[in-house]
Amino acid sequence: MNVIGTRKGKIMTSSTTTALGGGTDQRVARLPIASLLALALAGFVTILTEALPAGLLPQISAGLGIAEALAGQFVTLYAIGSLMAAIPLTAATQGFRRRPLLLAALAGFVIANTVTTFSSSYALTLVARFLAGVSAGLLWALLAGYAARMVPEHQKGRAIAIAMVGTPLALSLGVPAGTFLGNLVGWRMCFGIMSLLALVLMIWVRIKVPDFAGQATDKRLSLGHVFTMPGVRPVLLVVLAFVLSHNILYTYIAPFLATAGMAERTHLVLLVFGVTSLLGIWVIGVLIDRHLRVLTLASVTLFGISALALGMKGDVPSVVYAAIAAWGLAFGGAATLLQTAISKTAGDEADVAQSMLVTAWNMAIAGGGIIGGVLLDRIGVGAFSPALLVLLIATLIIVWDAKHHGFPVVRK
Repeated sequence: MNVIGTRKGKIMTSSTTTALGGGTDQRVARLPIASLLALALAGFVTILTEALPAGLLPQISAGLGIAEALAGQFVTLYAIGSLMAAIPLTAATQGFRRRPLLLAALAGFVIANTVTTFSSSYALTLVARFLAGVSAGLLWALLAGYAARMVPEHQKGRAIAIAMVGTPLALSLGVPAGTFLGNLVGWRMCFGIMSLLALVLMIWVRIKVPDFAGQATDKRLSLGHVFTMPGVRPVLLVVLAFVLSHNILYTYIAPFLATAGMAERTHLVLLVFGVTSLLGIWVIGVLIDRHLRVLTLASVTLFGISALALGMKGDVPSVVYAAIAAWGLAFGGAATLLQTAISKTAGDEADVAQSMLVTAWNMAIAGGGIIGGVLLDRIGVGAFSPALLVLLIATLIIVWDAKHHGFPVVRK
């Protein structure tokens, strides 16, 4: 196997070129669609495993005989596993071959979702959710770089876009479909289906996804250096505040809707959120190269308006649907905005910065489960809107202030 090109320690081989198009001219190489779709499905499994409990809290609560706030910790433990695993696992496995790592992450989902399907113990299920989160932390550290290594330089953007399409599909279609299915056949069956899907995906990966060597020691990057670069910390703070505000509401959307008499429409509300999220992703994708700062400010502001509407008229179904649609539009492209911001800020250190973003993102998810649970138990869903507004105002201030590094003003 002959090496034909390298970039930052990422190796492109002659067999890869053959897989892309059967020839040596990279300009006519075809995208390895089957391999990239396998990565997309891995992202789909990851997001759906993470978010599914949010739409099934009442069923999980009844099935395990626990309060809904305790059921919400299924999301929290998953996030804790991800945030604890992302940076150390990324550092520890940089020299490992890529496909075995990807298979190990998927095996973690098979085990965790199988345990969740059959367990009658709350404690054991929390352990399984933590394992699923660890698997997610490892998988997210792999996906973008894996997709980029499958193709020549001029196709990397398209390859990454395809590999990441599983995320919006999981949010827009998977979660509401899972919520609807859970109401029909039970929440345990939903997790059983997820386990089977991950098992089938392991076979697909083993057959269709190429393997790559790990990164050489002298190419590995410094975490401390990246963290102290101008602009990195503001982006990470925005991730924490913006994603925390999202997850306080998203994790406990079912009890929030119950106060408006819309408990049976949870799957429809999540579908509205998912569809407008896809629209948000499309808008961000078209405009992000020229308007990163403006789009970030607009997204935070639109989410704030949505939170205010839910706080003032959260018992009016038409207002709820409109606010949820605005929320989805605002948050749909958040991952793209924040990943782009930290990549541009970190430059050549983007890989390490990405693992930091994954950690911050999952800290926010865990915080959403904990803080939302406390608010729900002690005050009720009426506390959600004020809490979100405080966080979003802080986010807006950070973005506005980061005009030199992080979310820079474009100089014409």
